[in-house]
Amino acid sequence: MMSFPDSPAKASLCCEENQEGAPPTYAMYEALKDSCQNNATYFQPDDSENGQRLYQGFMTLIDHIDTVWPLVDHVRKVAPFYDFDAKSPGNGYRSFVSVVDSCVLHGLKLSRQVGAGRDALLFRKGYFVKEIESCGQLLASLGTCLHHLQTLLSWAPPGDLFPTEQHSPEELFSQADTINQYCFYGRCLGFQFTPSMRGILKGISICMAGFSEAYYSHGNLISSVWTGGQYLIDPEMRARRIVNISQSASVEFCKAFWFLAESEIMKRVPSLMSSTVAVNKLITIPPEPLVVSAEGVESTVMPPTVHIGLQNLNVRLISVNKRAGMTGEGSSSLPPAEGVLFHCHGGGFVAQSSKSHETYLREWATKLNVPILSIDYSLAPQAPFPRALEEVFYAYCWMVNNFKEIGTTGKRIVFAGDSAGANLIAGCTLKILSAGLRPPDGLFMAYAPLLVSFIPSPARLLCLMDPLLPFGFMMRCLKAYASPNTTGRGKPDSRGNKETTVSNVTTPLDSNGFLKVSPSQEGISEGPSSFEEVSPSDLAELQAHKSGSERRQSSDTTISAASLQSEHTATDAKDSKKRIKTRISEAATGIMGAMSSRFAYITGSNSISRPTQEELAVRTNLDALIVRSPSDEFIFSVPRDPLLSPYWADDDLLNKFPPVKILTVHLDPCLDDCVMFAKKLKKLGNEVGIDVLEGLPHGFLNFSLMAKEANEGSKLCMERIKQLLDLENEAGSSTGEEDL
Repeated sequence: MMSFPDSPAKASLCCEENQEGAPPTYAMYEALKDSCQNNATYFQPDDSENGQRLYQGFMTLIDHIDTVWPLVDHVRKVAPFYDFDAKSPGNGYRSFVSVVDSCVLHGLKLSRQVGAGRDALLFRKGYFVKEIESCGQLLASLGTCLHHLQTLLSWAPPGDLFPTEQHSPEELFSQADTINQYCFYGRCLGFQFTPSMRGILKGISICMAGFSEAYYSHGNLISSVWTGGQYLIDPEMRARRIVNISQSASVEFCKAFWFLAESEIMKRVPSLMSSTVAVNKLITIPPEPLVVSAEGVESTVMPPTVHIGLQNLNVRLISVNKRAGMTGEGSSSLPPAEGVLFHCHGGGFVAQSSKSHETYLREWATKLNVPILSIDYSLAPQAPFPRALEEVFYAYCWMVNNFKEIGTTGKRIVFAGDSAGANLIAGCTLKILSAGLRPPDGLFMAYAPLLVSFIPSPARLLCLMDPLLPFGFMMRCLKAYASPNTTGRGKPDSRGNKETTVSNVTTPLDSNGFLKVSPSQEGISEGPSSFEEVSPSDLAELQAHKSGSERRQSSDTTISAASLQSEHTATDAKDSKKRIKTRISEAATGIMGAMSSRFAYITGSNSISRPTQEELAVRTNLDALIVRSPSDEFIFSVPRDPLLSPYWADDDLLNKFPPVKILTVHLDPCLDDCVMFAKKLKKLGNEVGIDVLEGLPHGFLNFSLMAKEANEGSKLCMERIKQLLDLENEAGSSTGEEDL
């Protein structure tokens, strides 16, 4: 009997052919058919209910294999033409082929387990009935997806992963209602991911379903806890709940669930399990005008005011060493680092912070040995586009003026971001280039959404089966950030706030000290990136903020006006054991506090909005809902703004981009964004590289302390950032750390 691996099929190899010209996976499909036929023959005479269900289940699997094989074989043959290059195989078509292959591997494993144990006295016939039927439903749904891929192939020019404009998302939605999403979140959940991630993703899904019970419990916590416990033992019940949450829950629920990562116990995890750093502090930047040099001309950058007015901006400084000049760290004999990493966290534009991303930032700071400045930008829907981008741009200008205070000479600046953060650093680079400021020396982007709209593409369909980024969650996050004041089909929402003029503008000074006005850059939208006259209302609001009680006392420099909140300082090696014991004790005592805060959060004392009575009435019995096609609220217009979707940026600006390193995963709904953006840069002659990892989900960096493959992915991120920093003699020179 031919053996096959238990791990998921690799997308990078799924389109390779052997010497006979047939893909090696063909033998796997035939092996599954043979095994199913053998089991079907065995159970056909069994008159029991479970025996007949097993017989029908195996026969159904055989039928699905016959249907799926020609479809997947066609996609397998054309998929290589959509890769970035031969050395970096990866695109949404390859991903779906690997998902189907992984499903077949899963079915083959189940069928062989049945064949090996069916004669045993304690053979669990009822258990395998459900497993085989679930696998059949999974293969049927993937077959439907393959039909949609055939349509997408006809919509787009050869080699392009995005369809032409005459094809709208509505056309895709009209077909998607035949896809059974339940099978992706039940017994087969996580089948396409690495074994180390499956347990983590299953746990997150159980938590999501259970948390929804508490969130919509009307205060009946006993009932919600009881029902939540059932999701642990009833995969079908869990699947129904997750799919219906994805389709029905609001963006506030998404925020609430993702903010569990900000609980007290989760905040302690990095300090317990990750690298020790000498500096980990928040710096509060007051909203004051910044004077920067733009192409030899001094320019004034005004603080952001759009949507939520003038606000302080928090940034987190992380460094493995105290360095000379660092404000608030006393004297140090260690000179400033030559490089600095400017970082933006992910979270779908609506959740998380620099603190929740310490799980990998501490390790990066240690191994790269350069300071990391991570930006806590404002979140949607309270602060939609372009607020976060304006704050990131403002933080960059502040950093350029304060290199010494954060422990660097600024010789090399590298931008890094994951998910939403990657989108923001790309948009910020466009703003910097259009304003004529000093650009970064390199960009590192992880699983980046670079086209912020639901453009039908093969990778976008992966969100129909993604445990961390379900379709409904993805669409609500995009809408909250990019199109907050529209209802179904892009209609303006009369309830929305009046649009506010963007105030974070760069204004050159003429010889008399007056503000100049310069034409906006071609290809970039008016406002965020163009030189504009500062409006009287902006200056009035700024003056009012300065005179307010919340404004900190000003001093000689911006950095001295910032509040420095030290959160952790490394101690001597002789105290390390005592420190570890203390941390463990603190973590243990913090569990009750974390639980209390979560219950307070659920019952309404948290600042995040609770569901309205109308929402509760609609969603009281989510499990009674049926699978339906995406509703009109998911069909909304998104402005074709390159600061929102860097893929649309003008070629003249993209041609000025510094070297770019992109890292993504085969199972990422944003994979095609990364591939197409990299192709665009390559066509312009830019220096660009892309890595596509196997078997990991979108957001894997947050699990780098829990899963081996995720940790290896984080190490590859560090290697790519190190190449962009180009400071071979700097990294690890003073800490004695091993090379990456």
